[in-house]
Amino acid sequence: MIDKVTPALQDIRLALVGHELYQKFRSLDDLKLFTQYHVFPVWDFMSLLKALQNELTCVSLPWIPSENPKTRRFINEIVHGEESDLDQEGNSVSHFEMYLDAMQSIGADTTQMESFIHLLKSGKTVAAALTELEVDEAIKEFVNFTFEIISTRKPHIIAAVFTFGREDLIPDMFVGILRGLQQDSKLDKLIYYFERHIELDGDEHGPMSIEMIKELCGEDDEKWKEVIQYSQQALQFRLHLWNTISAKI
Repeated sequence: MIDKVTPALQDIRLALVGHELYQKFRSLDDLKLFTQYHVFPVWDFMSLLKALQNELTCVSLPWIPSENPKTRRFINEIVHGEESDLDQEGNSVSHFEMYLDAMQSIGADTTQMESFIHLLKSGKTVAAALTELEVDEAIKEFVNFTFEIISTRKPHIIAAVFTFGREDLIPDMFVGILRGLQQDSKLDKLIYYFERHIELDGDEHGPMSIEMIKELCGEDDEKWKEVIQYSQQALQFRLHLWNTISAKI
């Protein structure tokens, strides 16, 4: 069944991997603008991952062993890597915090994301916080789609967006971004972030996430159709975001 997914996503995936955006980083200001948009997908990835942890492992009391032990191990490994990785100095940080630090090192404005987190802590919903901050419509659509997927509470759908909209795509996409960057010591932390994801997602997380999809869908044709459907939507939202940033630059 998995062999039907790749051809169905090929065209839009190629559009993202070879997007013109990566050749537009001609100045530090261009890169700053990119990160101020991209930080929202960096943030909402963790909620997508945590949704899988909620659905596929046991995070309640009393503890009861969940089904799919292979997938359970995979999810817990990714949570460990994404939420408690090591930065260049050996400090334990989440990849989101690593990205914010990289943004600050190049002088990018992090106030919108910091205000967003503050609103969430105060009890605002994600949708309400995005509206209150008047974020770009492309960001709002991207993040709201992520949380619509989470709200389905269907592991194979969440896993599809996680796998084909993120883990399987990110290594090739980030390679394209790195090719477009100029040599500048201010970019060291940002480059480390991109290289870390290429290493983890390309060598470990990407292939393991494919196995997760196989385990969750089995021989269920309807589930495989939904995997393709929602993966295509996830890639379309990413493409729209990339097109928006490219037009802004």
